[in-house]
Amino acid sequence: MNARRATKAGPTATASLLRRVTLALLLTSGGCSSIPAPRLPACHETPAPPISISPDGQTARLRLDVLTYNIEGLGWPARRGRASDLSEIGRRLSALREAGKGPDVVLFQEMFSRAAVSGVEGAGYPALVAGPSRKSSRALPAEGRTPGRRKLQHGEIGLRFASGGLAIASRYPIALYQAEPFSHRACAGMDCLSNKGAVHARIDIPGVPDPIELFNSHMNSKKASRASPSRTLASHQVQSAELAAFIGDRRNPDFPTVLGGDFNMRGSEERFGVFEPLQPLILVHRYCLETPSRCAVKMSWDGDAPWMDTQDLLFFKPGARVDIRPIAVEAMFDGRPESPVLSDHDGFRVVYELSWPVAAQAHGEGCHASRPLGS
Repeated sequence: MNARRATKAGPTATASLLRRVTLALLLTSGGCSSIPAPRLPACHETPAPPISISPDGQTARLRLDVLTYNIEGLGWPARRGRASDLSEIGRRLSALREAGKGPDVVLFQEMFSRAAVSGVEGAGYPALVAGPSRKSSRALPAEGRTPGRRKLQHGEIGLRFASGGLAIASRYPIALYQAEPFSHRACAGMDCLSNKGAVHARIDIPGVPDPIELFNSHMNSKKASRASPSRTLASHQVQSAELAAFIGDRRNPDFPTVLGGDFNMRGSEERFGVFEPLQPLILVHRYCLETPSRCAVKMSWDGDAPWMDTQDLLFFKPGARVDIRPIAVEAMFDGRPESPVLSDHDGFRVVYELSWPVAAQAHGEGCHASRPLGS
């Protein structure tokens, strides 16, 4: 906004604009913290999980338990009094992990505040990576931009005051990792103040012949961004293309793949209709709905498209040697006595079965040495 336009708008309008921009900065940067340092244990430090062999001796099997969870980790004044619940999230995940009942992998979103970072670190997973950082730049080409002029009064000021808020925690070693933000103009409204994007981690499971590709993302919100529906829809469509490009750049198609996160597509057929065709992955909700005899649904699903009732989704894709398929889904931190509500999202938990020929296990590389690429 130039000086001439500010003068014409008048002091009242200018002051109102400044107040709204200041509020936008506070909502995103208040209580913010840097992303946690990576934890990268070596393969020899990781106990081998139990692997079962089929009665005919031909097939090996292992379960991989994955949770995606938006922990509502915004700082003050966007949220108040979150420290206790965020700490409890970490404490409960740690207790479940130590008891052998926790997820093997947790995909966290909205890890913005210091308390949120502490909660994620407090879960105690041996391997942990996070990103994009507040200052990360996109290495891949942009796939478009939100059309029209920036709306300064909605937070589109061209600066990032928070990280992408993403983390991947794993009981298994992380061999490779990389975070990638969405391009600078692929956002709308308040979401532009955080460096949203995606993070990739390749985990090595002792005894499994190939590693597993993991991706975690958090995409542009709708009403919460305070931008117009047309701008938030356009930004989401660009982000869908940029997430697909990142996955295509990082993913080895020979390895089994899991994608999860908060995709902000609840109730939006327009968003979902653009997003799904860009992904070479299978939606867990759809698979479990279509093959109920192979996937136990331990949560309430309504209608014939339950994926439209949630922001939190998981996808998967088998590899060349190692197959992967969901065998059970359930909610977590959803209000049951043993799983209290600790965020404005429930956790979405999927147990996958990995399977591969025993001959492939004998000739596979097994657990690879850690070789991080950075975030």
